[in-house]
Amino acid sequence: MNELILDNNLDCLLLTETWLGTDAPVVLTEASPLNFNFLFSTRGDKKGGGTASIARGSFATKTITLHSYSSFEHHAFSFNSPSSLCVTVYRPPKPPSCFIQEFSEFLSVTHSKYSRVLITGDFNLHVDKDSDAHAKEFLNLLHCMDFTQHVTQPTHGRGRTLDLVITYGLSCSVSSVVDMAVSDHYCIFFNITSFTRQEAPVRTVRKRYITPDVAANVINILHQTPAHILPASCDFMVEHFNNKLQSAIDVVAPLKTKMLKTKATAPWKNEPIRALKRECRRAERKWRKTKLTVHRKIFKEQQMRYSHAIKKARTLHFSNLILQNKNDLRVLFKTIDSLTKRDSQRSSIAASDAVCESFADHFRSKINAIRSSLLTQKGVDFNESIALYLSEETLESFVLVDAVGLGQVFSQLKPTTCLLDPIPTSLLKTFYDFFESELLNIVNYSLQTGVFPAAFKTAVVRPLLKKSHLDPYNYNNYRPVSNLPFLSKMIEKTVLIQFNEFLNRNNIFEKYQSGFRTNYSTETAHVKIVNDIRCNLDCQKLSVLGLLDLSAAFDTVDHSILLNRPRGLGISGTVLKWFYSYLTDQSFYVSMDTCSSRVFDINCGVPQGSILGPLLFNLYMLPLGDVIRRHGVCFHSYADDTQLYIAVSPDDEESVNTLLKCILDIESWMAENFLQLNQDKTEVLVIGSEDKREIVLSKLKNYKTSQCVRNLGVIFDSEMNFIPQIKNITNTGFYHLKNISRVRPFLSCQYRGANACFYYQQIGLL
Repeated sequence: MNELILDNNLDCLLLTETWLGTDAPVVLTEASPLNFNFLFSTRGDKKGGGTASIARGSFATKTITLHSYSSFEHHAFSFNSPSSLCVTVYRPPKPPSCFIQEFSEFLSVTHSKYSRVLITGDFNLHVDKDSDAHAKEFLNLLHCMDFTQHVTQPTHGRGRTLDLVITYGLSCSVSSVVDMAVSDHYCIFFNITSFTRQEAPVRTVRKRYITPDVAANVINILHQTPAHILPASCDFMVEHFNNKLQSAIDVVAPLKTKMLKTKATAPWKNEPIRALKRECRRAERKWRKTKLTVHRKIFKEQQMRYSHAIKKARTLHFSNLILQNKNDLRVLFKTIDSLTKRDSQRSSIAASDAVCESFADHFRSKINAIRSSLLTQKGVDFNESIALYLSEETLESFVLVDAVGLGQVFSQLKPTTCLLDPIPTSLLKTFYDFFESELLNIVNYSLQTGVFPAAFKTAVVRPLLKKSHLDPYNYNNYRPVSNLPFLSKMIEKTVLIQFNEFLNRNNIFEKYQSGFRTNYSTETAHVKIVNDIRCNLDCQKLSVLGLLDLSAAFDTVDHSILLNRPRGLGISGTVLKWFYSYLTDQSFYVSMDTCSSRVFDINCGVPQGSILGPLLFNLYMLPLGDVIRRHGVCFHSYADDTQLYIAVSPDDEESVNTLLKCILDIESWMAENFLQLNQDKTEVLVIGSEDKREIVLSKLKNYKTSQCVRNLGVIFDSEMNFIPQIKNITNTGFYHLKNISRVRPFLSCQYRGANACFYYQQIGLL
């Protein structure tokens, strides 16, 4: 299929009788050339049949879900330019008892919703046979619905016309029907003149080429640069340090603009492989010229030789690649993903300043809309007393760090580089000893003066598509990922260590908060909740579990409320001043490749991607525990996910009402603190015997109830037997086993077992 697309320069290949099951994404990845996306019908355990399509990535496609029918299977997607529906159909070769009726309904629906429709596939109707009553009825149906069928030649080895191209509102011409000797069905080549191919986005990036000589030259230049004279402001020290590094790196390794063009080339296709392909094409031309059976047999043999050679060369290429990089996890994962490809579609949006500006406006307007809606709900006074957590100890100033302490902090940070960093972080880490004294001065000046440098308050936001199959032109499908300067994280990490020690020493953290805390995790949260629910079941009681979900919780945090939290915990002096400096005058801009938006101010939220952000969010949520405890409801939190649960008897209305009142109070408290409870994603699960559950469920009609809920990655069911979770893990395990089996030919025997264990550890199944 891969060769067929490339050799004929196809924009789209529509397939029937694929016989693909759960391995469809892996198989279609292999069949799809570079920069092509694929779609397929989900068939489960069905035998035979199956439809799929492989389309050029420059065509913006979107999966469309249509009603399913018993007499035929199909999958559908839409093209954006112009807006058109494309459907691939497969009808099994059995008497068409209800097919005409169902297909008539199908055409009526598509006709009413879409002005341009393309339908292709194997209908297994002899439309070339005038005496066939079913085929005649089918063609009359198309005519009545104003659809046009374009195929007039035989499409099957037995001389029948079974495969059709049907259009409505589109200009179509069938160029040829060719036996490609890959199936008993022929390939139909046709053109849709209305479709316009968008230019594939070409990425433009800027990068520095760092070599050992370049690194040595940077150090030589820095040796000749005079150091600044102390004392100076913290902002001046940071600016001087950044400018010095920037000037040095610009001299020896200036930023260069590079166009990243993706080419559909296979590195394993060497000259012997290309020679075999030429022989195969010569044999094909001879067969098509003479139409002799002997020449067709020779062509098939050449095809087989070429196919085996391709497979052997590809296996050797990946085997050597895995063997040479067995200790490089980045290369290994990239290689495994290219062979198994968990995502079924790869989408992107072309970068430009206008697109960056649109993303920035979208992210800002989303937060502004949430906060504006919450302003109308404010007014409830909860008389919060954060001082309940106050200890006799106070924290007025930070302890200045020494070289050893800073070195430990520096070594713990990941070497990620932000656009705002003057030099690549890996280079900075390599020559840390040379910069140690200056970095120590910057960190200690920040701690001593209570000033967070202004240069570190700007975040570079990159839009990240949540899932690869989502529509890339819908901004709601993106999440904003913030990147901060490396040195800002170094100061934050130093503050985090000291502030965390103070909070732990005085037992200030919420006891039932497992997010972003050492020795706490989703596992500890699950153990606590499951144990309590099991105890309720042992006492012959039901458990009602409510899972609360927040919308953009980190981004809507109010700064004035957040600053009151540490003040009420005994934080004052320079420490409080530092946090005020850290949270004020923040900004961000959106960046995609070499394009960017304007810089916008941030007036709320904790910096995502920062070191301190999660800890500050935990402090912000601290009073919520007291709100819940007033109602006597059990709870456990993980970051912004809060789980409420209570033991009830079937005839105990008071306990259920208590839980509902608690949820209402939580919603009011959150509105008071600029947090929005997402009603659509808030779920309630009643756990216990089936006959008793129905009584309790009748009292929860206003909330979304279900038999199973996903709680921090684990499926909880209403009987608490975890059978749905076990089935999910089993299905995931078999899926990855099948993926591993596709990698097996590329590994020598000594690496196969080790690779399987390594792979399972990485995906969390060991």
